[in-house]
Amino acid sequence: MIKTKNALLTKEDFNTRTDLPDWLLNAYKTYHETVTDKTFPCYFGMGGELKGELRYAYITQNDWTNLPEALRSFLTLFDDPKHKRHGLFVFVEPFEKEGSIETYRKQFWDILQYLHTVDEIEWPADSPRDPAHHLWDFRFRGEAIFVFGNTPAYKQRKTRDLGDAMVLGFQPRKIFEGLKGTEKGGIMSREKVRERVEAWDHLPKHPDISHFGDPQHNEWKQFFIGDDSEPIKGNCPFSHKEM
Repeated sequence: MIKTKNALLTKEDFNTRTDLPDWLLNAYKTYHETVTDKTFPCYFGMGGELKGELRYAYITQNDWTNLPEALRSFLTLFDDPKHKRHGLFVFVEPFEKEGSIETYRKQFWDILQYLHTVDEIEWPADSPRDPAHHLWDFRFRGEAIFVFGNTPAYKQRKTRDLGDAMVLGFQPRKIFEGLKGTEKGGIMSREKVRERVEAWDHLPKHPDISHFGDPQHNEWKQFFIGDDSEPIKGNCPFSHKEM
């Protein structure tokens, strides 16, 4: 079992806590160096890391029980308006041997399914349960959250490789207020970031990348994109309790 004084970690904890495993300290070091590189495409991630605005958590291969409490604690931050742009990044203990994209993708969806299984709060009545619906979104404790996976298996889309550990990014939908895909500020910010991503990856944006609410788009496909330029096929691995 993971034993930590607090499931939710701050930037300072990586320098002051003595109970964090070595693999996590190494994973965070690589993550920090990557996202603070001046050419890193995501301004928000870079700025949040430099300012200490982000939060972190970790799980091991054999124990995920730390995650629900960390996510609950993270969501309470938004009771304070000054935390409106925070993100949570969760480090997953690396496999003994690096896995394939599909191996990490399966674990990614298994983790989200686990969170849904232990979540005691019902989704709002008007929230689609079926990932095939264009307005489907993942929810935890009733909050709509965009989740995205980063793994060392990404060899072409290098912006999705943040080190030896898989890293899950959790961004509550509310942090995008004023930056939504159909709003002027959101369109400009998104396009700037995507231009920088294409420059880093030397690839055009993935065909499954769009904005939330696009009727031609399935949001779940954007959670864990492929390491190529091929649309993801098949059904979403996630299944709502009611289905």
